[in-house]
Amino acid sequence: MSHLHDVTVTQHHNKPYPERKTMENIDDEEESAPAPVPERSRIEWQLYTSHFLSMWNSRLFEFGAVLFLAAIFPSTLAPMSIYALVRSASAMVFAHPLGRWIDTGNRLVIVRVSILGQRLAVAASCGVFWAMERIPGLFPVLVALACVEKLCATMNTIAVERDWVVVMTDGDEDWRRVVNAKIRRIDLVCKLVGPLAIALVAAASVRIAIWTVLGLNLASVLIEYICIERVYRSVPALDRASDEGGEEEEEEESPDPTPASSWLAVNRILPISSMYFYVRHPAFLPSFTLALLYLTVLSFSGQMITYLISVGYSSLHVGIARTGSTVVELSATWAAPRLMRRIGPIRGGLWSLSWQMSCLAAGTCWFILDQDKRWTSPILSVTVLAVCVAFSRLGLWGYDLCAQMIVQDEVEATHRGSFSTAEAAFQNLFELLSFASTIVFSRPEQFRWPMLISVAAVYTSGVLYAAFLRSRRGHLFHAPPCLKSRDEGRIVLD
Repeated sequence: MSHLHDVTVTQHHNKPYPERKTMENIDDEEESAPAPVPERSRIEWQLYTSHFLSMWNSRLFEFGAVLFLAAIFPSTLAPMSIYALVRSASAMVFAHPLGRWIDTGNRLVIVRVSILGQRLAVAASCGVFWAMERIPGLFPVLVALACVEKLCATMNTIAVERDWVVVMTDGDEDWRRVVNAKIRRIDLVCKLVGPLAIALVAAASVRIAIWTVLGLNLASVLIEYICIERVYRSVPALDRASDEGGEEEEEEESPDPTPASSWLAVNRILPISSMYFYVRHPAFLPSFTLALLYLTVLSFSGQMITYLISVGYSSLHVGIARTGSTVVELSATWAAPRLMRRIGPIRGGLWSLSWQMSCLAAGTCWFILDQDKRWTSPILSVTVLAVCVAFSRLGLWGYDLCAQMIVQDEVEATHRGSFSTAEAAFQNLFELLSFASTIVFSRPEQFRWPMLISVAAVYTSGVLYAAFLRSRRGHLFHAPPCLKSRDEGRIVLD
């Protein structure tokens, strides 16, 4: 009878992922995947080497630029704010042409351009940083170079993580889960160690730090370039003609300067059509849910670190807290693949979000209830919040990997770039809104309001994902057998 019930439920709720996979042994994700042949291992390591160099240099420059601007403009935050705002806005505005090129262009050419463009932009930026001590008027040039670097970094990340990995693994979900987890592990290690390394160098000399960023970028470009080309040559499926979709573009073009042709020209630049495609896609809700999680100040980045220091944390304590948070984040790259193998990425996403919401609820409630500081010390309430935020990152990055699996599996090959750049545009938008929240509520005693906005965004994400889950499965949770009515059982069997 149980078997008939399962068959009926499967027929009524068609879903792309199984609810549960039966396995003899799930000791480790890497062990449970098919045994890697030498060719597969070689391809993986070449991909990881290229991705590590790309992420390392990106994180190094991203944090280094903050330190360099702070040294050049020590008495004002305006240049740093303008720099960050325009840099993120450029990724939003140019999301559509970027995604269109990723979808239709030659894959190797796209990644080559992203590597060379990013390295040249960083090298030129280092030169401008060096010269700005004497020529402050070069700041607009620096902002323009930052936009180029951001666009090239976004293009490289989306092309590799959302397109190359899917083609390379060729429908092997076990292998794809392993690759996704290792790539995310690389991202998180670079996120922790890169800023720490450049901060230590800058503490000795900002000028030496600028030369360090320049030297590492120039030294790694050839290795990164060769590794990614070898991956391309080793996977024939990555070979795509650069003029694919060209006929469609030609049909859209009109030599007459009519309103229709003007609209098409605007549409090629602004992310209008890609946004329309994005919001109507079946994978929109899990993707948008991930983007909405970027509206947060509850992470160990600039805003929360500034608050922790304002209430009495030392730099050492902040460093320990950030390191602990990163260790938790890294653990998600081992936990999430195992979770997905047991219950699938769709249910795994719900479990991950539930964990994140629970941790933030506990930390926020403690913090709010202790606002009067009558029964505990301020440091204790902030420490409880910091610990809960650190543990919530396990759910955040677990959901990130689950959502990435869903998007990789469901988005058509011809639209992966457009879909992912639209998602990246929303991520940048919500990140800007998080900065806006701390601009409006800028005093440390007002931090509870950006904190509540962040928690509200997480819970909104949970509601959106629950709606997606219910639309796919028809329910959110499996009801225990003791709660299933006999009448329901007879209807199912009929």
